[in-house]
Amino acid sequence: MIALIQRVARAHVEVDGREIGAIGHGLLVLVCAEPNDDDALAERLVAKLLKLRIFADDAGKMNRSVVDVAGGLLIVSQFTLAADVSGGNRPSFTGAAGPELGRQLYERVVACARATHPQVAAGEFGADMQVHLVNDGPVTIPITLRS
Repeated sequence: MIALIQRVARAHVEVDGREIGAIGHGLLVLVCAEPNDDDALAERLVAKLLKLRIFADDAGKMNRSVVDVAGGLLIVSQFTLAADVSGGNRPSFTGAAGPELGRQLYERVVACARATHPQVAAGEFGADMQVHLVNDGPVTIPITLRS
């Protein structure tokens, strides 16, 4: 499972010009399932997100988690994180899970996050989305988890 985490001052996602999810400060999480991923890996990703210490403490060091700062999570599916451009200039997305598994695992990530964190917003799987964010720092961290 691939995720790109961005610490944000605020973020929201729109579909067809209407806002479908928004958070204030917290984490924007772009998520891509891979063909061998499963529910357990989706749950590991959520656990990692909630414990990732990338918010400043009183001394200005990255030492607090999204839970510690009562931040939100905005979770958005993004199969393009699995892009492979090694064979030319047009990306190949064969490294991404197919639509059925991708949707299942994305929905598992969102459900697990909602079950364990009070402030979770989400995009819409497979939709043409516009993601708006103010990256705080900037802080952007790639995460790859494998079974």
